[in-house]
Order: sequence, then C-alpha cells, then structure tokens
Amino acid sequence: MNSAQSRLSLLLLFTPFVLWLALLIIIPHIFMLLVSISVKTGVREYVTGLGNYMVFFTEPLYWNTFTRTAFMSISATLLTLLIGFPVAYYIAKLTRGRTKTTLFLMCLIPFWVSELVRTFGWMILLRETGVFSSALQYFGIVSEPIEFLYNDAAIMIGLVYTSMLFMVVPLVTTLDSLDDSLIEAGYDLGGNGITVLREIIIPHAMPGIVSGCIVVFMLSLGNYLTPILLGGKDSLWFTGLIYDQFITRFNWELGSAFGFLLLILSSTIVWAGLKLSGQSLTNTVGR
Repeated sequence: MNSAQSRLSLLLLFTPFVLWLALLIIIPHIFMLLVSISVKTGVREYVTGLGNYMVFFTEPLYWNTFTRTAFMSISATLLTLLIGFPVAYYIAKLTRGRTKTTLFLMCLIPFWVSELVRTFGWMILLRETGVFSSALQYFGIVSEPIEFLYNDAAIMIGLVYTSMLFMVVPLVTTLDSLDDSLIEAGYDLGGNGITVLREIIIPHAMPGIVSGCIVVFMLSLGNYLTPILLGGKDSLWFTGLIYDQFITRFNWELGSAFGFLLLILSSTIVWAGLKLSGQSLTNTVGR
C-alpha cells in the first residue's frame, strides 16, 4: 500500500513537469522541424526537402547576419563576465550583513520592471536629445547634439545591462562558498593578487562562470527587443529575420528553418564552451 502511494505521489509530482516539457518544448520543436523541411511548390502544395536551409546558405544577408549575431552575443557574454565578476566578488567576499544584502538588492531592482521599460530607459539616455548628449553640450565638450543610438555600441550596452543579473547571481553563489582561509593561505605562501586569482579564485568560481556565461549567451542570442530598439530596424539581428519571416512575410517554412539554425548554433557554442572549460551541465546549470 505504501509502495503504491509512493509511486502515485511521484507520478503526480512529475506530471506537471512532463506536461510542460512535452507541450511547450518537445512538441513545438518537432512541429518546427517538420515545417522547416517543407518546401512550398504551389498553393497548399509542399514537398519534403532542405530547400529552406539552402536559401540560408545561398543568401549572403542571412548568413552574414547569423555570424554577426553569434559574434556580438559572444562579445556581450565576455563583456558581461568582465564587468560582473568584480561586482560579484565584492558582494560575496568583501561585504557583510546589511551592506551585502543592499548591494545584492540593487542588482535586482532593475529587473522589477520589464525588459521593454529598461530598454526604453536606455533610449532616453542615448538619444540625440537625451541625457548623455545634453550633458556633453552643457559642459562644453561638444557643440551639437550627438546620436548615441542605432549602432553596435548601443546594442552592446543594452545586452550587457539586461543580462548582468544572470551573471552576477551564479558568481555570487559560487564565490560565497569559497573559504576565505584558502585565499589567505595563497597570500601566505608568497602568491600575489594575480596568482591567487588564477590559481584559487577562478578555478573555484568556474562552475558559476560557465553557468552565467551559458545563460547570458542564450539570452543575448535570442534577444529581440534590445537589438531592434537600440540598433534600429537595420540592426541585422538574426531574431529580427526570424520575426520578419513569421510575422511580416508569413513564410513559416523559412522562419522555422532559421529558428532551428539558431538552436543548432546555440547548442554548438554551449557544448564547445563546456568542453573548453572542462565543466558539465551537471556541475554548472544543474547545481
């Protein structure tokens, strides 16, 4: 009786997860794959083939945008890591009590509003009549308004800002578990700051680094609002092309192929990152 009740409890516990996984991930991806290999030959006439994927490889605009999106997503991930690591280390190891809680809360505050609102905030700061341009004119640094929007730098600022929390949180969690005596021992044995960082801190923080990089990269690669709003309609971001195929041109077959190519790209880069770092999903995202 107890064994039957245990099995029933386990079944009820995992049913929502299985339904969520099947209905929102597996089935839509299977449908998208089937649509991507359907080549339209006439009105409601389709044949199975790889024509949609060949369109991607034969059109320079598509694969150039694909490459550009991957490069900028990787750059945004590395820049977020370079900024987020010192912040996380300061919060985890150099602050205590209420100060630590306050700093961590300050990292959370921007995420109390939607990504759209945060992006509009950067548009107000960076536009030609915005805060930064007006401040430069007020102090006499420039004589006329400067447009900081609609370029790669604006896109990079937006990507880093919207993803920073997802880098800081796993780093703080990992660094917080590092025993301070190990750092002190490193200095006692003659190590300097760089040596201690390289030999003690970074190896211990590697699961958090990889976890944060995976999340930030996936968010940057799949971001739509930030590149379009801060980079303009000609920002050449791959998710914009996917949106255009699905919503503007009603070409679901080519849009599905683009979506699968983006999935393959993200999976490949994440796999390569795990191999290069010597980590696994169990030690990083699964912790």
